[in-house]
Amino acid sequence: MIVHLKGREKALEAFGWTGAEAEWIALVCLHSGVFTRAQLSARLRIDRWKAYRFVRSLTDQGLAVEETFARRKVCRIYSRPVYRALGAEHVRHRKTASEEVLMRRLLSLDYVIEHADLPWLPTESEKVAAFEALGIERALLPVRVYGRDDRETRRYFPVKLPVSLDAERAVFVYADPGHGTATALRSWGSAHRRLWRALGKRGRTVEVVAAARRHRETRRARKVMRGWAEGSGLSESGSATGEEIARIERAIRGQDDALVEELGGLQGCLLRIVELKNTRRSPSSAGTIGRFAAWRSSRFPGGGF
Repeated sequence: MIVHLKGREKALEAFGWTGAEAEWIALVCLHSGVFTRAQLSARLRIDRWKAYRFVRSLTDQGLAVEETFARRKVCRIYSRPVYRALGAEHVRHRKTASEEVLMRRLLSLDYVIEHADLPWLPTESEKVAAFEALGIERALLPVRVYGRDDRETRRYFPVKLPVSLDAERAVFVYADPGHGTATALRSWGSAHRRLWRALGKRGRTVEVVAAARRHRETRRARKVMRGWAEGSGLSESGSATGEEIARIERAIRGQDDALVEELGGLQGCLLRIVELKNTRRSPSSAGTIGRFAAWRSSRFPGGGF
């Protein structure tokens, strides 16, 4: 039994799914919306033929579609009634996405299924509620603002990466889909900085894990995370911050639509630039995280999708 699902998989009995298969569908919908047959086979310990039949049954019911990206088949569960039954009707996992976002979701799922015993907080509302229960106000949580004035919408933990929390530690997973630089990782860390500090003040050890496919990405992530642990990485100045600002400005000019989407549109890009400029002026501080690790997926080796 996967404890953090809290029995939500039982809601899938109405679709004919029970037991481990229902758990798998719930796990996918809540953490990624997409999966590969290799992930399915590993989790359920079934052969390739049974994995094929499982995917085929989902597509035949009109609950999912299997799409091909760079010669790799990816199954995406898109049925709104399934997500509604799981209490996650409005999560964007069911929507189509770029290859970069798909890989991030697949890596997130890969880490979760290898560490399914951790007390994950799979939805935005669960994350917010868990930290508010510790007395951490929403103003300290990573957020992305959409719209403006009376039509403004706030999305907390907008990148939708895995987070777990118990009485002793909080684990934050960053999934690197294959970025050429550490810009996105630094941006994600900056967005979590105040939350990590608040958790430390409440006696929780903050552990950050970078999940990636290649050694060069894990090496780069270790260097950045070491700076966070030692207190030299979350108030960075100089060339690294300047490079990130320049990259966002290029994205605004239409050279990187994926980054604009990741930062929450034009408004999100402008807010991030302001944050970076303010961070560059601030002094270095003590370490913000307690532990860090880099984890490399064995199911998505190399640079291919």
